[in-house]
Amino acid sequence: MSRRLAAIMYHYVRPLARTRFPAIKGLDLALFRAQLDHLQRHATIIPAAMLFDAASGAELPPRAVLLTFDDGYADHYAYVFPELCRRGLTGAFFPPAAAVRERVILDVNKVHFTLAAVADAAALAAEMEDLLRARAAEFELKPLDAYRRELWVPNRFDPPEVNYLKRMLQHALPVALRGWIADRLFERHVCADQGAFAEELYVSLDQLRVMRQAGMVIGGHGDRHVWLDRVEAPDLAREIDAGTALMDAVGMPAERWSLCYPYGANSPEVLRLLAASGCRVAFTSDVGLADFAVDSPLLLPRLDTNHLPKDAALPPGEWLEALAP
Repeated sequence: MSRRLAAIMYHYVRPLARTRFPAIKGLDLALFRAQLDHLQRHATIIPAAMLFDAASGAELPPRAVLLTFDDGYADHYAYVFPELCRRGLTGAFFPPAAAVRERVILDVNKVHFTLAAVADAAALAAEMEDLLRARAAEFELKPLDAYRRELWVPNRFDPPEVNYLKRMLQHALPVALRGWIADRLFERHVCADQGAFAEELYVSLDQLRVMRQAGMVIGGHGDRHVWLDRVEAPDLAREIDAGTALMDAVGMPAERWSLCYPYGANSPEVLRLLAASGCRVAFTSDVGLADFAVDSPLLLPRLDTNHLPKDAALPPGEWLEALAP
């Protein structure tokens, strides 16, 4: 037995070629099924509720794996949930509260789908800068060259032009301005009816209740998918409270209060508020295996789906090998 766990992170899971946005950065449904085949052959996918037992000191089986799904997409109900049920599996799902309860498109998703709709990300970044120039004096912005020097760099997921556009619209610009720009770009390139698009994109409260009743864990992901380490205290409290209210609405017991940090962002103040609110387990986006013997249960790392094979015939990769007793 062990206290180590590979928590695997998923976002969009859909039959990509048959959707309106095949370029969205997601996992094709066929590859998701193939990865589940691989994990069931080479690891032990634990019941999602076992996560809380592990946080309380219980041992885990060898090569323990937890399936986690971020952002509350309708994909999770339409494709993931039936597949897990068919295999007798469960997972942990982390929807942002506003997407579920208010049916508004989160800025993060406006950016995702705009990028999926526009093939030339550099041209899209230039379009964003044109909008910025029109309101630069109003918001007392730095020169655009200063933003480019800081943010036009690649990261482990994106080339520099994509990372630049995302970071500008996630945190570098004033909140009101980045929301206005995300709206303009989304409505220009994706869809003018944001309400209809939100209904299509996100899981509903009733669907989450069905999933919870079937054994899925529903956790918090804030309210509007913001960087929790960058918001002021009143907004931070509201972000956390919105997540707990959503969990209560779907019937998650208070002793199974869990959270996934949007963008992986946390801080000492975030941790203090989570502990005070009774949060038992929280996941970051740090890459690694969780070890309940040494890790804080509020700072657990995860693996991305792309860190693991998607073919049952392949041998276990380095991460599953590292879980071996």
